Amino acid sequence: MSVKPIVLLGDPRLRLKGEPVDSFGKYLHELLDDLADTMRHAPGVGLAAPQLGEPVRACVIEVEGELHELVNPAIVRSTGDDRDLEGCLSIPGYVAYVTRRERVWVVAQNRAGRRIKVAGSGLLGRALQHELDHLDGKLYIDYLDSMDELIDVSGGEGADDEEIREATTALA
Repeated sequence: MSVKPIVLLGDPRLRLKGEPVDSFGKYLHELLDDLADTMRHAPGVGLAAPQLGEPVRACVIEVEGELHELVNPAIVRSTGDDRDLEGCLSIPGYVAYVTRRERVWVVAQNRAGRRIKVAGSGLLGRALQHELDHLDGKLYIDYLDSMDELIDVSGGEGADDEEIREATTALA
């Protein structure tokens, strides 16, 4: 268990599609622990294995004190639309409004390989979609029509907006 460097935009590893996990031993357990430690240290709401340079289908999400470890996850159902601010630990200092599904249902495996189900709306639903996108080499900026839609929250213009400040405390 340790805090690892997060892969940033521009690094080609961020665009790799994660390979399915077929071994649920020490390597996976250490990776899930490293993902959780790194996510919490950042701090963030979620982190996917490709963000640590590991091209496998595994991620962690922590919302309202509950840690979700998802291995080989897939969205099996979704409803509604929700537009809200979103950021990414691999693109620090920026957020943008992104439309995602309002509620999603995910099936995955846990660290022992057992099948689990997670349903989420609000922040959990958004984080599930965000992290699963990472496993396919997709980033939230791919949903934008233009990079001009990015809002600089690194202390520059626009950083005084209360809603934006709140959103940056929940980067996924």
